[in-house]
Amino acid sequence: MKSIVSAIALLATTLVSMPLAQADIRHGNFELRMSGRPDFHTWLWALSSCRGDCVHVQAIPQPVAKAFAYQGDAQMYGGRFTLTVDVPDGLRCGDIYYGPVIPTRDTYSWDVNTMSGTLSSSFATGCDGSPAGTSIYPFDLIQL
Repeated sequence: MKSIVSAIALLATTLVSMPLAQADIRHGNFELRMSGRPDFHTWLWALSSCRGDCVHVQAIPQPVAKAFAYQGDAQMYGGRFTLTVDVPDGLRCGDIYYGPVIPTRDTYSWDVNTMSGTLSSSFATGCDGSPAGTSIYPFDLIQL
């Protein structure tokens, strides 16, 4: 009986001291939380496997009105995922709901461990005829 109790105590100590395996947070559903970008939408990202060292991103606007869903494969380079998409309504001018929109080329780059990164949004012409430019916004992906 004493050996059984000792074995149970040893097993319990081993289980408690074992490091917990981290879940693979590169797959699943995420809320994209972005700071500073003038947009009335919030975005959900569904991340899934794709061929190679990448994840497939399916972006879903909330609400779906006046927004274009986008998708693409984010490739990993040096511990960061990078996704580039062309967005027909990426820059919203004036009234962000009713005002004009300008297409952008958006590049999302985020750290594979922290799931935090930046969006670099480039446009050929800015609002009200202003020159081409690029705006940068920080974001976090929060697993749902």
